[in-house]
Parts: sequence; C-alpha cells; structure tokens
Amino acid sequence: MTAMALFNQTLSKTERKLMAELNHPSRIQAFLDGLAYSTEEVYRCPLRVLRERIAHCFDGALFAAAALRRIGFPPLILEMLPNDRDDDHMLTPYKMNGHWGAVAKSNFVGLRFREPIYRTLRELVLSYFEQYYNVEREKTLRGYTVPLNLKAFDPFNWMVRDKPLERIATRLGEIRKISMVTPQMIAKLSLVDPRSYQAGLLGAVKAGLHRPSRRRH
Repeated sequence: MTAMALFNQTLSKTERKLMAELNHPSRIQAFLDGLAYSTEEVYRCPLRVLRERIAHCFDGALFAAAALRRIGFPPLILEMLPNDRDDDHMLTPYKMNGHWGAVAKSNFVGLRFREPIYRTLRELVLSYFEQYYNVEREKTLRGYTVPLNLKAFDPFNWMVRDKPLERIATRLGEIRKISMVTPQMIAKLSLVDPRSYQAGLLGAVKAGLHRPSRRRH
C-alpha cells in the first residue's frame, strides 16, 4: 500500500471530505492559518495535525506537504536558516507554471504563504528576508536548505505516525545549505521599523516567540 493510500484509508468520512476541499495551495494555507499555534517541543504527523487542529512550523510544513501531494505536487519541505539569535522556519515549496510558491505555518504574519511567482528557490526565500526578524527587531535570516522530498520517508509512514519525524528533522540538518548574505551585508543591516515589527506580530502567541539568550554585539 502506498503512503497516500494508507493516509486516505486512515481518514474518517468527515476527514476525507475536509481534505478534498483543500484542493489548492491557498486553501491549504487557509486551513493552516485557522489552526492553533503550538508552542510544544513535539512533532505532529499530518494525520495528528488534522485531528488535533494544532501545529508549529514543522508540523504545518509536513501537513502542507501531505495535502499538496494529494493534489499532485511532490511532498517537499525546505528549512530557512537564521543566525543563532532566532528560530529556524519551515516552508513547503510548490511549483506551478514553472514558478515557485510556498505554504507555511508561522507565529509571524509575514512568514506564511507565497504566490507561485518566483523563478528560483533563492528568489522565494529572499522574499521572506525583511519579515524574518526576532523580538529584538533584528533581521536574522541567513540561508536555507535545498528541498527535501518526503517521499524518501514513505517506508516509515510519516503521514500517519509521529515516530519518523525525528528522522526527517535529522536529515534536514544533513542536507546541503545555501548562504544568502555575506558578512559585509550582515554588518550593515538595519533594525526592523516599529510599525512593521508590530504588524508582523499581529495575533502571535507570545510563548512561541524565540528570545535571544544574549544581546547582539
């Protein structure tokens, strides 16, 4: 039995109807936006996200990958990499008409959906740069990983079980990483302006915000 067949078989009639309604990336994003934001240091598989209606960025990325897979996209995830003063962030990239977009669950307004208008993954990730900041208003995004195709984890049933998710997290730490900014660029970065800062935190769960352990030099 394929991973998708197992996932579909596990769903209740109501759950199958709900998943059938997620027939476009924007609808998948709307579903993620309606979920509670998890501040727990646990991973939830797509099935568990669907049933518990809670997710952080990792859980949300995997759910989006499963949902996109159901409508014909490969189940890809990509990790955006900050400096040591912020949390990483997960995207589920998808390609439509030759251009990249993304679905994402985030505590920050600006780190969620992207329309498929970007010619390269670099362009896509760069579109998040100004909105990727910490509570000190520092712009923290520095790079990203190449996409990871979750099809490789189908033998572990990642769509319906939590146990394989640690394997996925470990693999993200091993794959190739791409830097986007130079030390010279970083040295000249300005702080996020107060209005943009407040706008990005609209509706944020405070307990889920990363707080740097030391102030910048």
